Amino acid sequence: MLVAPSILSADFLNLGSEVQAVCRAGCDYVHIDVMDGHFVPNLTIGPLVVQKVAQIASKPLDIHLMVENVSSFVDMFIPLNPEFISIHFEEEKHLHRMIAHIRNSNIRPSVVLNPHTSEEGLKYILEDIDMVLIMSVNPGFGGQQFIPNIYKKIQNIKNMIIQKNPNCLIEVDGGVNDKNIALLKQSGVDMVVAGSYIFGSDNYEKAIFSLR
Repeated sequence: MLVAPSILSADFLNLGSEVQAVCRAGCDYVHIDVMDGHFVPNLTIGPLVVQKVAQIASKPLDIHLMVENVSSFVDMFIPLNPEFISIHFEEEKHLHRMIAHIRNSNIRPSVVLNPHTSEEGLKYILEDIDMVLIMSVNPGFGGQQFIPNIYKKIQNIKNMIIQKNPNCLIEVDGGVNDKNIALLKQSGVDMVVAGSYIFGSDNYEKAIFSLR
């Protein structure tokens, strides 16, 4: 299991130290939640802060854009050279074009589904992406409870991936902890985002290891 701590739950007064700490603790990616206050009812960080995170992180960035006006935000973050940029299926009108733009910028494209969003639309773009990010909480805030009916959705998407693009990863974000990680793995998840579970622990290395 790949583990991507979400800095949304980090101590922002000591953000540099927090990023370095989870990298030293053995995470695989640093997950960045970008929120614009419109697509979700929260406002978080922009490219200036993420640029500093990129400079100090020893692990690649996994950027999740919870925004309207997707194309403008994608272009803001492409110069930071993250490993992944994830965009929401619900917001981007020209999804195939935006996926191609991200890939042509030498960044791995990922598509995000909110808890209520059907996975059926994925079959038309699954061969063009490197990851599907499944929200297991309603996006916008950390510390929420995992929505249990997401397991079936994960399994459905895993079956689609096996048929269409076996190299595509499944990432899950929201309410991930040591109590549900085994079932997530059994359902077909490759990578998890964990914020409060990791940053709320007193031992980041132990928390990451428990998920891996």
